[in-house]
Amino acid sequence: MTFSHPKNRHSIRLKDYDYTQSGAYFITLVTYQRENRFGKIINREMKINEYGEIVVNEWKKSALIRAEIELDVYVVMPNHFHAIVYITDNFDVHRCRGDRPIAPTTTISAGPTPKSIGALVAGFKSAVTHQINQKCLTSGLPVWQRNYYEHIIRNEKSFLKIRRYILENPMQWEQDSLHVA
Repeated sequence: MTFSHPKNRHSIRLKDYDYTQSGAYFITLVTYQRENRFGKIINREMKINEYGEIVVNEWKKSALIRAEIELDVYVVMPNHFHAIVYITDNFDVHRCRGDRPIAPTTTISAGPTPKSIGALVAGFKSAVTHQINQKCLTSGLPVWQRNYYEHIIRNEKSFLKIRRYILENPMQWEQDSLHVA
């Protein structure tokens, strides 16, 4: 494992993009040290364990406690989680097409912007980590890697390709770049 000094870290987010903006987003979260924590792939199907159940329950709860989001497909894998999520302010979740205007972000804050993809991911990761640490009778042990991957879905072709990728991810586990034996 390599450690990057905090001063050398750089954001993987799109510069000047407003992540509170209505639209569809593909997110991927990876477990700490790519540890297989959430279950196993058996006969090309994901069999989640009690920790995987926590991920599912907290993900579903996210849509209940955050009025600005809607969930689409998702998959819990042994060491990662994929999902499509919508920020829905005046966004038709059934028509994912066309580029949306980019709005510059000028505020500087200590945490993620409220009602943003970053806030959703931070809250979700925190809730899952808290629940797993409670179940393990531990405190402060990491569950997730520090960051997450996101992709702004800009058109229907991309949306359908990503959706298929998520749904078929368990069947492709052996070829997955995140697969750890």
